[in-house]
Amino acid sequence: MSRNAGIVAGMHVSMIVEEDDIEALVVGGALLGGGGGGSLAEGRRLGLAALHLGRPTLISIDGLAEDDLLVTVSAVGAPAAREKRIEPDDFIRAVQLLRAHLDRGIAGLISSENGGVSTVNGLLQSAALGIPVVDAPCNGRAHPTGLMGSMALGEAHGYTSRQAAVGGNRDTGRHLELYVEAPPTRSDALVRQAAMEAGGLVAVARNPVHAGYVRKHGAPGAIHMALELGRLILRERGLGGEAVARKIAAALDGQVIGFGAVDTFEIETSGGYDLGRLTVGDVELTFWNEYATAERGGVRLATFPDLISTLDTCDGTPRTSADLERGTDVIILSVPHTRLILGAGMRVKKHFRAVEEAIKQPIVRYVFKD
Repeated sequence: MSRNAGIVAGMHVSMIVEEDDIEALVVGGALLGGGGGGSLAEGRRLGLAALHLGRPTLISIDGLAEDDLLVTVSAVGAPAAREKRIEPDDFIRAVQLLRAHLDRGIAGLISSENGGVSTVNGLLQSAALGIPVVDAPCNGRAHPTGLMGSMALGEAHGYTSRQAAVGGNRDTGRHLELYVEAPPTRSDALVRQAAMEAGGLVAVARNPVHAGYVRKHGAPGAIHMALELGRLILRERGLGGEAVARKIAAALDGQVIGFGAVDTFEIETSGGYDLGRLTVGDVELTFWNEYATAERGGVRLATFPDLISTLDTCDGTPRTSADLERGTDVIILSVPHTRLILGAGMRVKKHFRAVEEAIKQPIVRYVFKD
């Protein structure tokens, strides 16, 4: 699989993030969320909260030293969970909690992925703590499991994952703070359990690692890609959703594979995930937070990590799986994974077994040809 075949080159200078940038980051991030990555509304809320706190900075990884320490920030859980509660202060507190257990300073923050919330991950913490966000997320599209966004650290012999999780509603007694040190598989499971205990969602800071490792195993330039795609959508949205979809498809060598009203929609929040399926005409999608498969008449059209996105028919705004219901009018867009900027977690075959088990559909044989 291609590691970084995006439509734009990564940014090479630092930028102060402004209000117009927030909207583009959120919209472009939601497209690359592929049905997951958090809601646009929450992304806007967190992005604007960052601007009210200070001046968040986004920088290229090019200017960092090989041994500079970077920390991943994210939200973990099920976006559709009814009792979820996560506040801006929780994202800041997670970084502070992790930093208290480190023996050196944090040079930069990186997002775990792209998404409506995920792409602005770190901006709030950057504004509050003065730590820049680095345009080198763990993955350039959203993914369901923490291991997929761990840049293959689970394959690094002896690596201990350090994670801090904060979230939950204080009024109902569900607020919690958790710090854990364990191998990546175990720490990921414990944080997912914490999200369930907190009502469905927690803010996380995790996996301190050197910039040199991120250059090789992360997705440098993926935030800039989201920014440019968001600007494209905002620029073209007045022409309607179909025109937006066609523009995106042309830019990313993708295709429109369906459009119309959602006929059937099934969703279950279980184990800290949103799991379900939906149909639009003769196209069926399955999702595990992110869309995993697209089929027509039993013929596979796209398979995660191919990007499968649903766009609003009126203006092309991306819609997440948790945001849909029967009767919602959408356009279904697919983009081959070779046109995305993917991190090393997308090249570990065993990470895809969990997706197969969740959706009860074959994945690995479509992704790995050996």
